[in-house]
Amino acid sequence: MSVAALGEKNNKGWFTYENGILLLLGFTFGLIFFDRNAVGVLTPYIIEDLGLSNAQLGMLSSGLALAWAISAYAFSAWSDRKGARKPFILLSIIVFSLCSASSGLAGSFGFLLLARVVMGLAEGPFLPICLSVMNEESSPHRRGMNAGLMQNVFAALLGTTLAPIMLTALAQQFDWRITFFLTGIPGLICGFLVWKFMREPTKHKDAALQEPSAIGEQEGHKVSAGALTMLKEHNIRICALISIFLVSWFLVSLTFLFVFFTSYRGFTPEQTGGIMSVMGFSTMICGFLVPAGSDRIGRKPVMILFTFIGVVTPLAALYFDGPLWVMGLLLFIGWSASGSFALFMGVVPGETVSPKLAATSMGLVVCIGELVGGFASPWLAGVLADQNGLQATMYFTLICAFLSGVTALFLKETAPSQVGKAAA
Repeated sequence: MSVAALGEKNNKGWFTYENGILLLLGFTFGLIFFDRNAVGVLTPYIIEDLGLSNAQLGMLSSGLALAWAISAYAFSAWSDRKGARKPFILLSIIVFSLCSASSGLAGSFGFLLLARVVMGLAEGPFLPICLSVMNEESSPHRRGMNAGLMQNVFAALLGTTLAPIMLTALAQQFDWRITFFLTGIPGLICGFLVWKFMREPTKHKDAALQEPSAIGEQEGHKVSAGALTMLKEHNIRICALISIFLVSWFLVSLTFLFVFFTSYRGFTPEQTGGIMSVMGFSTMICGFLVPAGSDRIGRKPVMILFTFIGVVTPLAALYFDGPLWVMGLLLFIGWSASGSFALFMGVVPGETVSPKLAATSMGLVVCIGELVGGFASPWLAGVLADQNGLQATMYFTLICAFLSGVTALFLKETAPSQVGKAAA
């Protein structure tokens, strides 16, 4: 019996199509995030084997981020023009799995960079297209929670919590190349399951309970809108700005927090690893609680609260001198801001425009965030650190978190529960 058949047979139980496709797409995105973080975890082994410089190591991350940003928008827009989701998701899974395996074949920096760039092209559209699928397949009262589960929880579990443990264990037991071969296999299995069980979304539930957007409301199934046209929508502009600030906050923190604690604050690597491990648990827990809360009380108040909370992380890193367990608690609280990613990258853009252009809107927000936050901000923060010391990176993330909170003040509410009350 297929997942779809289970959903049709038991719409009120656990074995629904909504839950099945959520589990499948969420686990697959967790594998993608697992693979994206692999180079960072395996850095000591790769540098020793290939003789890479720090600049080359940075290029591996920047090259993947740039490719991810471009393809997130380009292929998501293509998906909307074709009126199809499943073929793009399937192709993304297959190509990223093969590129992950090919990373293990790299004998030079150029080969490894090429593999990572192609992998970024494949992975970029996966998230926005899958979020658009979940927007359509989710019950209105679960839309935020489902997006958070798909984007945050599995990525945190596989990419942040399990990746450092599993990858280092495999690299020590076998070889760093073997780890890339092994990460490609589960991806191909997920690709088969998507091909077998996923159905093409055909209905648009609660497409625009708010005042309808002019974008994407044309007659006919195939519609399109350029980036500039999409940015005419108020919420899309706001979400794009939040994406710039929060992606910068997220990636600069991940890049520099460890070295800040060890080199600037004088913590041991063991102490740093312990207090930073709670950040992964924070994303797993808050990654669905925060979006789920927005289903009940609205997207805007939740976004405002949890973007401003992001300032706790750099403030604690800079100024707190108490017990380590309290430092860990403060990092847990500050990192709960990551739970808002599913809202400004997926739910709010998808509720702002027609479902026919949901993937385009989400892909554009991801693209803008990755171009600035993934490609430019870590480099800029590094330059500031070279000139002013490592504390500059924490002030950088502090400003980004604060600006994201200020920007969230200008969001227009899109949650069906709140828009329905306003209309009544």
